[in-house]
Amino acid sequence: MSSLFSDWLAGQSAEPRNDPAPAEAASAAVTPVEAQAETAAPVKPAKASRANSEKVVLDAQLAAAIDTARSAIAEVAGSSVIGDHLGTLAEGTRLVTHYFACTDPTYRGWRWVAVLARAPRAKKVTVCETALLPGPDSLVAPEWVPWDQRVEPGDLTPRDTLPKVEDDPNLQQGFEQVEETSDGNLDEIPNFEFGLGRRRVLSPEGISSAATRWAESETGAESDFAAKASAHCSSCGYLMPLAGSLRQKFGVCANGWSPADGKVVALDFGCGAHSETDVSRQSTDPAEAVVDDYSAGELEFQEG
Repeated sequence: MSSLFSDWLAGQSAEPRNDPAPAEAASAAVTPVEAQAETAAPVKPAKASRANSEKVVLDAQLAAAIDTARSAIAEVAGSSVIGDHLGTLAEGTRLVTHYFACTDPTYRGWRWVAVLARAPRAKKVTVCETALLPGPDSLVAPEWVPWDQRVEPGDLTPRDTLPKVEDDPNLQQGFEQVEETSDGNLDEIPNFEFGLGRRRVLSPEGISSAATRWAESETGAESDFAAKASAHCSSCGYLMPLAGSLRQKFGVCANGWSPADGKVVALDFGCGAHSETDVSRQSTDPAEAVVDDYSAGELEFQEG
């Protein structure tokens, strides 16, 4: 039975076989139940259970034990949710799976299964296990997707914090900040000299106006994200610094998970996608046992 569920997870399923007469057991053929032809879609035999090329013959005694299979399922689920018998499937030598429709409205399209077996030359039927398995049209949970492939920039809220990625391919080791030497200001690069290559540049009023707009925007230091952030952009590895006089107040966010990706952010801005913050990790240590010394327990003694 364990292989059945694995086969289904791999996208493989089995076509139910109708119960053959005992005299026709040797040449049993796959025949879906006509009463369930419209409601239960037949499925193809599982390839994983047919690794060898030998044909598996449906055991007549196990195939006829429909009542035994139904009773086994009723013990764990009750008889009210078990529908018509959909068919049988030979899983191996003297190993047969019975399929029943599930009438529970919350499990539409699912099927009850009971795996029966018997020993060689034995007439007693043994119930291996029972289960409720999804059919081809069943509503099941979607395939699990890792959070880093599922989260989008718009999903992050001011209260959220993303897990820290230690080996982030978008980041590399930075350098420690050092004091300026007597060689001069390292930021005095000719490419950034005032007016180089342009006929006009921002005036002090224009720079001040831009700084005011950025500071009052949604990526400023007074925004909701910044108020709830545990770390600021000034210490984030995704911050791209600006050149010029505004470099001490602003930068550009380059974090694809951040809602501020591609925007000018204040150095005091922050969000849950900071490169160095992490979510709180719950301890895996087992809780200490609690012993109640105040209530009197009753002990039963049996004389030997």
